[in-house]
Amino acid sequence: MKEAITVLIAIIMLTTFATSIEKAKEIETTDLPSSFSWRNINGTDYTTPIKNQAPAPTCEAYALVAALETIMQYQIGEIYNPDLSEAHLYFYAGGTYKAGYVNIVDAANYLMEHGVPDEGCFPDPHRPYDFPFESLLDWENRTVKISEWGWVEHTEEAIKTALIEHGPLAACLYLCRDYNCYKGGVYHHRWGKIVNGHVMAIVGYDDNNQCWIIKNSAGAEWGEDGWLRMAYDSAMFAEWYGEGMGIMYIDGAYGNLEPNVPKVQIETPKIFNTYFFGQKFPTIFKSLLIQKASPRIIGELQVNVTAENTNLVEFYIDNVKQHTDDEAPFTWDLQATHGPHTLEVRAINGNNTSLDLVDFHVII
Repeated sequence: MKEAITVLIAIIMLTTFATSIEKAKEIETTDLPSSFSWRNINGTDYTTPIKNQAPAPTCEAYALVAALETIMQYQIGEIYNPDLSEAHLYFYAGGTYKAGYVNIVDAANYLMEHGVPDEGCFPDPHRPYDFPFESLLDWENRTVKISEWGWVEHTEEAIKTALIEHGPLAACLYLCRDYNCYKGGVYHHRWGKIVNGHVMAIVGYDDNNQCWIIKNSAGAEWGEDGWLRMAYDSAMFAEWYGEGMGIMYIDGAYGNLEPNVPKVQIETPKIFNTYFFGQKFPTIFKSLLIQKASPRIIGELQVNVTAENTNLVEFYIDNVKQHTDDEAPFTWDLQATHGPHTLEVRAINGNNTSLDLVDFHVII
């Protein structure tokens, strides 16, 4: 009889203990806010502008940089739109277009050991092939590093907690055919098989709409001005790096977060556009004879450049200097023969230089 009573008491105690754990879990879960986004921290958007990786398979680098740039602004407490070099991170960490990816673990370790410089050291050429590469001399003095990275479990609570504690997350996702039709709203997977994998930056969540808030790298014309809201039950997180892995956090940005160097960007011509005597149109007709992203130039065109913290801008065609402009707005009337070329601009301020470039094709 005593033994039966003892067993009964033990069962009651275990049941009570298990119930207490479940209640603790419920309390812990309800401690999370119903929505959170790095696009709105007390009214401030700490994310940086949408970018376009096309046509290169560099999504791992773009997702990590998107997370890092947000962390940088939050740590400094200032919106200054840092622009880091995804191309540098991709290639220097061992990525190749032939392989179609960079190992995200190698990229994260590279961020810890070497860091990534600003875009002016290695602008993305948007080429669909491997090519010889080298960042500007002294790029090591313009880098931002991270102190740690780690994996996040594939549960809603773990992902939400990591977003709040660490910042945006680089998430490896399987995408189905209906994802290619996304134009806006909350994406729910309805039809189609898995067609590819992609890495994007999760920046927040919204329990009211049961979705993740995600920053893509397909340009501002895609989705909701470059953004995606993906339903919780449609997010197929990949496990490319071991069971339960595939969502990465990074933390502890340090280094040269605000390098005192020029910023320069080619505004005209832009990738995936055709210019007809100066008028811009989206490129519709593709040709195997012309590089995929290269602007098509028909007739005369004025090159327009925006530059900050600079004394002058130099214009190069195929590594040969063509023009120098020492007063904004920085412009040059393009002069190039029929066929493919590379336009490079260099903004110079004392001993500091920053680059931007674009491959283009003169049709006539």
